[in-house]
Amino acid sequence: MADPKVVRAEANALVQELLARLDVADVRELEVTRGTLRVKVTKGAPPQAAAASASAAARPEPAPAPQPAGPSVVSAASAAQHADAITAPLTGVFYRSPSPQTPAFVEVGSAVAAGDVIGLIEAMKLFNEIRSTKSGTVRRIVADNGQLVRAHQPLSELDRS
Repeated sequence: MADPKVVRAEANALVQELLARLDVADVRELEVTRGTLRVKVTKGAPPQAAAASASAAARPEPAPAPQPAGPSVVSAASAAQHADAITAPLTGVFYRSPSPQTPAFVEVGSAVAAGDVIGLIEAMKLFNEIRSTKSGTVRRIVADNGQLVRAHQPLSELDRS
C-alpha cells in the first residue's frame, strides 16, 4: 500500500504541473492519469457550494459549461512582500463569495479579525475556506473573483488595528 504522504506529494506536484500547463496553453481542461492517480483541472469552472465534501467530489458529474473568460493568474506584486498581506495558502481558483448570488466575505473597509473567512480557494473540486491570519481593516483586495492564485500570493492587504 502506498504511503499517503507520498501520494499526496505526487498529487500536489501533478496539480502544480497541470495548472502551469493550463495557464499557458489555449485549452480549458486537462486530465492526466498516472498509475492510480487521476487529476483533472478546468479553467472557468463555476463555484459550487462551500460545503462540498470529498465523497461528493468523487461522484462522477457532468462537466460544467465553459465560461467566456477563464481565470487569470494573480501576479506576484510587491504586495506579496507586504507584512500586512493575507496570502493564499494553496494554489487554486479564488472566490470572494460562496456563490455568485451572495455578497463577498469582505470588502474594502471591512474589519476582519484573525480567523475570519475572507474567501474560498477551489482546488481539486474542493472548496477551502481562507481565513485571515491577522486582524485589521481591509485596505485593498488584490485577487479578483475567479482568478487563479498561486500559493503564497497576496489575496488582500490589511491596515492593522
